[in-house]
Amino acid sequence: MENNKNHILIVDDDNRIRDLLKDYLFENNYIVSTAENADQAKEKLKYLKFDIIILDVMMPGQNGYDLTKEIKKQMKVPIILLTAKGEVENRIKGLELGADDYIGKPFDPKELLLRVRNIIDKNNKIDLKSKHNVGAAEVDLNKMIVNLNNKAKKINNSEKKVLIEMLANPGTTYSREEIGKISGINQERSIDVMITRLRQKIEINPKNPKYLQTIRGSGYVLWIE
Repeated sequence: MENNKNHILIVDDDNRIRDLLKDYLFENNYIVSTAENADQAKEKLKYLKFDIIILDVMMPGQNGYDLTKEIKKQMKVPIILLTAKGEVENRIKGLELGADDYIGKPFDPKELLLRVRNIIDKNNKIDLKSKHNVGAAEVDLNKMIVNLNNKAKKINNSEKKVLIEMLANPGTTYSREEIGKISGINQERSIDVMITRLRQKIEINPKNPKYLQTIRGSGYVLWIE
């Protein structure tokens, strides 16, 4: 996000816990959105990009386990599960479904904050490394420049966000919807134009791309040798 604050989604049907966490995380310089059930959460996920989701397991309607499974099939956002059940088998179940961490109620907000920071820091490490090679192209994220064949071409902020995500997950296919959320670009045509421009910057032959490829019917993928 442009203000460099991370955006967190809290999903919990308990008003007290939801409000407590929202206030605490806001005080610690995070942007916070909330939802009281799975339906509200999915509606927000359609239009907003989140850096992490804090998700209660025991909710009316769709529970946190099922929502975790559904979210992880659609996007690559870290999830911390909250639950009153602290048994090992429940922790294992959540992690098997793709959750990134697990904390049992009651918990100290400070502990949750540390877990949030650890996950976000881990996911942001790719941005700390300035230079990356994609074939013959050298991508400098800090200077926002791609060097290819002794020519330097600038990348904009939206292109940088997409490259950070794809460089962190080479071989992963991203749908246009996912790329839209990452880049902040909403129109499919504009997303296709952005990908075309990226190819012109990192590919020797942009019309026959070797690294930033189209997966028909699915989206785009970045391969790194």
